Amino acid sequence: MQSVPGFDTAVMRCIRQTVRMSDRVLITISDGIADVRFNRADKRNALDAEQFLAIAAAGERLKAEPGVRVVVLSGEGASFCAGLDLSTMAVIADPSSAERSGNPGQLTEGGITHLGQQICWVWQELAVPVIAAVHGHALGGGLQIALGADIRFVHPTTQMSVREVYWGLVPDMTGTFTLSKLVRTDVAKELTFTARVFSGTQAGEYGIATHVTETPYDDAMVLAREIADRSPGAVRASKELFNRMATEGAAEQFAAERRLIGEQIGTPNQNEAVVAGLEKRPPVFQD
Repeated sequence: MQSVPGFDTAVMRCIRQTVRMSDRVLITISDGIADVRFNRADKRNALDAEQFLAIAAAGERLKAEPGVRVVVLSGEGASFCAGLDLSTMAVIADPSSAERSGNPGQLTEGGITHLGQQICWVWQELAVPVIAAVHGHALGGGLQIALGADIRFVHPTTQMSVREVYWGLVPDMTGTFTLSKLVRTDVAKELTFTARVFSGTQAGEYGIATHVTETPYDDAMVLAREIADRSPGAVRASKELFNRMATEGAAEQFAAERRLIGEQIGTPNQNEAVVAGLEKRPPVFQD
């Protein structure tokens, strides 16, 4: 496996171990197509420490995997990814856990991401196209992973949300950058400020979904086959050309995400958002 620029030795050791041992992300490669499936169906593929490491490891493995021409991302079970596991919320709020393996806030020293951002951004770092097949739920971090793909097939009933403000946080997994590349600024702001849940059909209207379909996985695989049949060098070069423009300013925006979420974590209003959300009552905030 190739080394990851900016990952310190401890993080890389954990990722290498995850590649060898974890069944949280399943990878099947056939005829140039890497079929990547999040495999935590009992939790709707929610993101805990092990899942963060497993997804990052899967992306890094595919950077070095010979013969891969296109990647399809999907989720086993009822959902693509329901976002942050609530058990991870306590880890994020604990300053002493900043260097803990699997903490999404763990920085990639010398790089432009932390671990939470990397599981979304790694799909843009891959030289080959990445297609997301989205169904069930794509909330918070789950939506941001989908936004990190190059193309998205979304089921019309999928529940999607830029969910972080609901928990008193800000999108800090590259979402402010990738969402702003797809939709008008006013739409991105409204979805973020309200944390509203919207459907896959609405995602198509907003421009978040490339295609809205009853069969997102099947259709994603059909497109993957079409791409895999094209000249691999030309496809890779084309993605590189688009990304030269599309990724400008990413490092600065990711740093701003980290700074601003850090200012919210643990504040009285953020704590109130979490407690109110868990108790399913209206929050009472202080100005």
